[in-house]
Amino acid sequence: MIRAAVFDFDGVIVDSHPVHKRAWRKLLESVGRTVSEEDLQFVMDGRKRDDILRHFLGDLNPDLIIKYGYRKEQFFRDEAGDVQTVVGLLGFLEELERAGVALGIASSGSRSRVSFLLDRLDLAKHFQVVVTGDEVKKGKPDPAVFLAAAQALEEDPCNSLAFEDAVSGVESAKAAGMKCVGIAQPGRASALLDSGADDVVADFRSLSYSKLEELLS
Repeated sequence: MIRAAVFDFDGVIVDSHPVHKRAWRKLLESVGRTVSEEDLQFVMDGRKRDDILRHFLGDLNPDLIIKYGYRKEQFFRDEAGDVQTVVGLLGFLEELERAGVALGIASSGSRSRVSFLLDRLDLAKHFQVVVTGDEVKKGKPDPAVFLAAAQALEEDPCNSLAFEDAVSGVESAKAAGMKCVGIAQPGRASALLDSGADDVVADFRSLSYSKLEELLS
């Protein structure tokens, strides 16, 4: 029986990847680093902000990580007016709520950015628990963020279902002991399945509580 559903944020709850990539490109260009579209795919793999900064800019000191992190968030907020929820999400959340499923978020994003979008899109009321990259020492694919969400929801990971759109996120959820549904277009579905996803769908329109129960049984 599904007792909890834990959602990644970017690309799962909100369709934010295009804005996310533009903000990272602007940040990196502001410090003299030119990146290709291929380079920016690293940003899409569900990593913590600090890990992304170190990947592109090396071993930064803590003050620069804070400074660049703040600058990147400002670039994101400048363009965040275009960000909307993933198709079918709201109806799906309401169905899970009616079924008594506890809902949580396990995101590698910063607390301030996640909270900003939850408030702007009036989504915070749906989630009992929000765990972000600021609350865990190790980012995905480490299971820490999903384990923390399950603990805060007071549910066993084996009775919890994760929703992810990145390879590192699927690996994180599976390492935590959760079943995992990937959210991805057909071209990326195989990568998530190869990483351990139990199923992959393009968005939430094809999902229902009864279908998830079949997946967990």
